[in-house]
Amino acid sequence: MRVLGIETSCDETGVAIYDSDQGLVSDLLYSQVELHERYGGVVPELASRDHIIKCLPMIDLALRESNTRFEDLDGIAFTQGPGLVGALLVGASIAQSLALALNIPAIGIHHMEGHLLASQLTSKPPEYPFVALLISGGHTQLMACHQAGSYELLGESIDDAAGEAFDKTAKMLGLKYPGGPEIEKLAKQGATDRFTFPRPMTSKPGLDFSFSGLKTHTRNTLAAIERPTDQDKADIARAFQDAAIDTIRIKCERSLISTRLPSLVIAGGVSANQSLRKCLAELAIKHNVEIFYPELKFCTDNGAMIAYTGALRLKNVTTQNQSIQVRPRWPMTELEAISP
Repeated sequence: MRVLGIETSCDETGVAIYDSDQGLVSDLLYSQVELHERYGGVVPELASRDHIIKCLPMIDLALRESNTRFEDLDGIAFTQGPGLVGALLVGASIAQSLALALNIPAIGIHHMEGHLLASQLTSKPPEYPFVALLISGGHTQLMACHQAGSYELLGESIDDAAGEAFDKTAKMLGLKYPGGPEIEKLAKQGATDRFTFPRPMTSKPGLDFSFSGLKTHTRNTLAAIERPTDQDKADIARAFQDAAIDTIRIKCERSLISTRLPSLVIAGGVSANQSLRKCLAELAIKHNVEIFYPELKFCTDNGAMIAYTGALRLKNVTTQNQSIQVRPRWPMTELEAISP
């Protein structure tokens, strides 16, 4: 089965072609970072317009570089949600229109399931069951994954996602967008013992997260310094990152203990943070569990994860729904299990 995948949930246009026999045969990504950087965050209308401009030429290029004709495609997968509604509609409209013209099925894919299953696009993929930490700009969730498509929510953020907190903290410190990599870079220059930030919701049991208070603590610490120097900002960045990562570690440890599952999968844009990876590697050694990540290029939004997930789910598609529908909010627990 050869599947075209289209990712347009936010500020990256991803197009890829996955072949069930040959694997990933084309993978293209265009980032809108420069477009949104001047505004300090994603402007939804500009994101949608840019997807319209970039998507079709990228599909043509993906077909050419993989020696694929339209008639060679067995299906099309697109990100149906969660995400920005306008951006999602671009990908959904293109996918459904192409599928109708080619008389092949199109299937909407859950964005975070795509991130989770990107861990399968490695030479040593994790085996089910496992605990998954899905951590991105819009989501922070712990899931027990029993099989592909069968997910149990263990805990999630009750306010800001971790990636969102990183971006907002970076903005407070005058750093450019996207903020996560900038915080990580600045934190390397910060002192480890000058500030101690709270670890939210770790003093009571449970696996839910909260990063809003940590963000507020950062703002108050910054405001208490009359004229913050570059070193002040680096120290604050270090304290914020240490607190966020330690909070994530504590929750991951609790989830491994409570579920007794043998491995931990980390996926989503924040999973690229090297300090987080080092911290969780130590946790894995402590509890004798294996830890898995997607390749770095598949941590951020991409078309490969959508094409691969589409190839799995299209095996079970018997009827074609040609309606153009997107789901800006979509719990993963509503997904159907994928048959082996």
